[in-house]
Amino acid sequence: MKAVVFDEMGPPMEVLRLRELPEPEPREGEVLLEMRMASINPGDALFIQGLYPEPKKPTLPGQIAGNHGAGVITRVGKGVSWEPGTLVTFSHFDSWSETVAVPAERLIRLPPDYPLEKAAQFFNIVTAWDLLEWVDPRPGQWLALTAGHSTVAMMVAQLARLRDVNVVSVVRRRLPGVDLERFGVSAVLELSEGLSVLDERLRALTGGAGLHGVIDAVGGPLLGSLIQQSAMGGRVVVYGGQSPERFSLHNFDVLMRDLHLRAYVYRYFSDPPRKEDQALLERLAHLTAPASFHVPFGQAHALEDFRVAVEETLLRPEAGKRFFRMGSSQRR
Repeated sequence: MKAVVFDEMGPPMEVLRLRELPEPEPREGEVLLEMRMASINPGDALFIQGLYPEPKKPTLPGQIAGNHGAGVITRVGKGVSWEPGTLVTFSHFDSWSETVAVPAERLIRLPPDYPLEKAAQFFNIVTAWDLLEWVDPRPGQWLALTAGHSTVAMMVAQLARLRDVNVVSVVRRRLPGVDLERFGVSAVLELSEGLSVLDERLRALTGGAGLHGVIDAVGGPLLGSLIQQSAMGGRVVVYGGQSPERFSLHNFDVLMRDLHLRAYVYRYFSDPPRKEDQALLERLAHLTAPASFHVPFGQAHALEDFRVAVEETLLRPEAGKRFFRMGSSQRR
C-alpha cells in the first residue's frame, strides 16, 4: 500500500516521503479501513513537527502522516462488533495511507451516502458546533469570526445563521469569487484597512452594543482589538494562532467587561467518542449532509501528489480545503 510517511520531525516539505508499506493487520480491538478520503489540515503540520502534546506525538521512524479521514471497514480484529462495509470517520493517526488499522473506539459511524468531502473533515464540523455552543450567542447578537476564509469559520457562520445570529467575518483581504455571505456572514471586514477602521466599523455594525462572541484562530493585535469591542459578558474562544505576534490586555479589559476567555482543543484530541455523544454526532451528520450545508473544497489529490497538496494547504489555505483521495473514491 502507498502511504505518506516521515522518519524525523521537522517542516513537512522537508521530511515527508511517499513509501510502499505492507498492509497492516487489525489487532484486537481494531478495524482495518480502506481509506476513501483524508483531509489536509494545519494541525497535521504541527503533528509532523512534533508540536502537539501527548498523546499526539509521532512514533519514529516510519510514522504515517495525517490525523483525520474517512474510510470503509474491510476487516475487524478480535472483540470488534463493527460490520464490514460501514462508512466511518475518525481522528487518530495514519490517515494519509491507502489502508489503516484504527482502534474501533475511535470510529464515528456515518450514513453510507454521506458526502466524502464532509466525512473526511467531520471533526471540523464537530469543532464548529462546539465553538458556537460555548460562545452561545442569542438571535440578533453579533459574533466575530477571524480567519474568515477558513473551513471552520465558514461552518460556524452557517450554524450561526440557523440561530439568527449576526456574523462579522474578519479576513486579511476579500478573495475574488468567494461569497462569504453565502455561508451566512452578515458583514466582512478586511484587516488590510487597518485596526482603527475595523474598530469604527464594528461599532457602527453593532450599534454600539459590541460583540457578544469572538471565535479566534489568529491572535495578535487583532484579538486584542476584538476584545476591546466585546460587550459586557462577552465570550471569547481561541482555537488557533496564525499571527506570530502577541496581544496585549490590561486586567480591566477583562474585568470591566466580565469577559470569559478560554481555549479550545478539538474534541476527541486525546479521548475517543463517548456513547453519550452518539445522538449529537448523528444530529450533526443529518444537519450537514444536504448540499445546502456548504464546505469549502479546494482540490482532491492522489497520495503521489502530496508535495503540491501539502504546500498549497500551508501557503495558500484561502484557496480551499485540500484532500487526499484514495481507494475506489479515486474513480469518482
